[in-house]
Amino acid sequence: MISVSALSVSRGERVLFRDLSFHIASGEAVALTGANGAGKTTLLRTLAGFIRPDAGAVLFSGENSTTDSGDETGTGETPATGRGAWVHWLGHMDGLKTGRRAREELDFQARWAGADADGIAAAIDVLALAPLLDLEVRKLSAGQRRRLAFARLVAAPRPLWLLDEPFAPLDARWRAALGLLMQTHLDKGGAILAAVHDPLPVAARALDIGAGR
Repeated sequence: MISVSALSVSRGERVLFRDLSFHIASGEAVALTGANGAGKTTLLRTLAGFIRPDAGAVLFSGENSTTDSGDETGTGETPATGRGAWVHWLGHMDGLKTGRRAREELDFQARWAGADADGIAAAIDVLALAPLLDLEVRKLSAGQRRRLAFARLVAAPRPLWLLDEPFAPLDARWRAALGLLMQTHLDKGGAILAAVHDPLPVAARALDIGAGR
């Protein structure tokens, strides 16, 4: 699904990690662990394409090579196009426009990610969003906003989910419900890399990137 080779990333004068290599297979969940400041969010943002690494390569399934120096792959794909086809990113912040109604924000985000009307309807049903759709996003609770942000992952399926503390604002009921969604994604051949402090609600191997500072 994704292979990372000799990845090095620094922030300012501090090296967060150097020569980091790992792969994630289809159907696999990986729990990204490490102390605060170890670079978990930075790694996820690097894989999502928001940060250019100092060195290393990221290969998505089916590509000959994908680097983050702007090189094209042997298939003619750049890192940006590879990520656009393969990756969903859900950050610690929900990334929602608070002045929009939930319906408008869901429609914008889901269609931007490639969803159609059926996919949006499925996301509304699975995440019980119908009662929230006419409310402004600013009026939703933190847990409701997280469900709304999660909806595009359901509405527009992509193989790899990069998640940063996905369950932080959710109560026990919705942690369990999103755990079922994650398991369904894995059962269909998807993969998940999630930065967490608590165990994921699905079987997952750990990737520990250090103690932080």
